Amino acid sequence: MSQIPLLEARDLHFHYEAGTPVICGASLALEPGSLSAIIGSNGCGKSTLIRLLAGVLVPKRGEIRFQGARLQALPRRERARRIAYVPQSIALAFPFTAMEVVLTGRTPYSSRLRFENAADRRKALEALEAVGASHLAARPVTELSGGERQIVALARALAQEPACLLLDEPSAALDLKHRAAFVRTLARLRDRQGLTVLVVTHDLNLVEPLFDHIFAIRCGQVFASGKPAEVLNHALLSAIYDDPDIRTRRLEDRTLIWSEAG
Repeated sequence: MSQIPLLEARDLHFHYEAGTPVICGASLALEPGSLSAIIGSNGCGKSTLIRLLAGVLVPKRGEIRFQGARLQALPRRERARRIAYVPQSIALAFPFTAMEVVLTGRTPYSSRLRFENAADRRKALEALEAVGASHLAARPVTELSGGERQIVALARALAQEPACLLLDEPSAALDLKHRAAFVRTLARLRDRQGLTVLVVTHDLNLVEPLFDHIFAIRCGQVFASGKPAEVLNHALLSAIYDDPDIRTRRLEDRTLIWSEAG
């Protein structure tokens, strides 16, 4: 008997108020304990698709299922315990400490009248340790770099204790060395915790060594999917990005990134 996907999208359609279709019949399935990427050109629907999967947006047609159950049928608190979403940018305007920010990830487990307890603080510290950021716990987030804030946002998501982690361009604020370290952190979470991870990324250099699966989006549809070696080839990349030279440039950049990453 085949394994039920952890998270599955079936024939999704979506448009914003302007009415222009953004997602046009997209379908995909995430296997438990997998590290997957969504790639594609600007404006193809990558961020909209991951927001649909996170339950932030509701599809106009089609459905999303989590472990076989309709995602929209799950109470919001229950969804937050199962799926964590990290958007492209995180607004952190107040000088909360990194620990205080990560503790907000414990909200799905708290009543409105209860403050965090020792167990919540322990989970928050474990989340910071899992991403190698325990040294940031007492620092105000307003003093952190963009990359450090992104790491704190990842820790906040982990504090939710999700089964599935969805990230939209999580390494955009990181330099080459720290992008590779970030991906290694995601792979470690997959391997040690069995976490299912889906990442929207423009960075083709980082998806081949450690990722299990790639979904290539074109015009709001899943144009191709498969293992990195099956998708990251000249013909498919040229079609997805409308650029006949993209494969050559990717290989050159990849050598640079992984050599700098050590």
